[in-house]
Amino acid sequence: MSLVLRASLGALAVVMLGTAVAPSLGQGPQAAPRQAQQRTASGFSFTGPMIQGGMVIGTAPRGTGMVAFNGASIPITPDGRFVIAFDRDAGPTAELVATLGNGTQRRETLTIAKRAWDISRLDTLPKVPVPQAQYDKVRPGEVALINAARGMQTDAQGWKQSFLWPVTGRISTLFGSQRIYKNGEAGSYHSGVDIARPTGTVVLAPADGVVILAADHPFTLEGNLLMIDHGMGLNSAFMHLSRIDVKLGAHVKRGQPIGLVGMSGRATGPHLHWGMKWRDSRIDPLLIAGPMPVAD
Repeated sequence: MSLVLRASLGALAVVMLGTAVAPSLGQGPQAAPRQAQQRTASGFSFTGPMIQGGMVIGTAPRGTGMVAFNGASIPITPDGRFVIAFDRDAGPTAELVATLGNGTQRRETLTIAKRAWDISRLDTLPKVPVPQAQYDKVRPGEVALINAARGMQTDAQGWKQSFLWPVTGRISTLFGSQRIYKNGEAGSYHSGVDIARPTGTVVLAPADGVVILAADHPFTLEGNLLMIDHGMGLNSAFMHLSRIDVKLGAHVKRGQPIGLVGMSGRATGPHLHWGMKWRDSRIDPLLIAGPMPVAD
């Protein structure tokens, strides 16, 4: 068992005993379960782990008309609920400000636990660049489509639900893992979770949502890419599919088949890459869906 995994499981045991999330929580195969609701002196309440890569559902103080997270306004439901999340590299604190109907403000400083990431040092290997000519030609258009999809506003309500795993199986690459090459040159960190499954394995919607991108051709990196909005700025991306079974604009239900596992795009074997974002923050599906069930 690796040191990172041993630290992860040790910290998980602390969480499951009901204490606060330990700052050393890593990212082994078991995720920290969603915490019980916590209420603060300023009138906010929260459900979820305040940790790098985590997502929290909050409730604002009674009478709140607007909520700002780190200075940016975020959506709030009529009953005061909202979603916030913390990027893989989020700093140690974040600030929430609720503006009440009478103009007064309630402030809350959040403490974000740091995680130990799976870092591989390959000091003798140079970082291999992506072939530039074709990549530079097509990539800007692909990125524009992805960014446009993430900017769409839908009526999706999946953020309220308990998320399920779109496929079950062996996790081959963890969220946040990263390679450091010769001369300390860092590769990009892994932005989701990879689950190794045979080509043709059915992929399910992890929660209700609206299809905001269903690629009609394989993208350079992502291959056949499907994106689903779950509402409140939260969305999922499913990469390397062999087939997409839902269309742009379709409303999907939790547990509904949406496609098949494949190895399209940049992939060395069949697997599903499941990535999640809240606004600009990349978050860890393990912390959203919980422990990986045993595969059928």
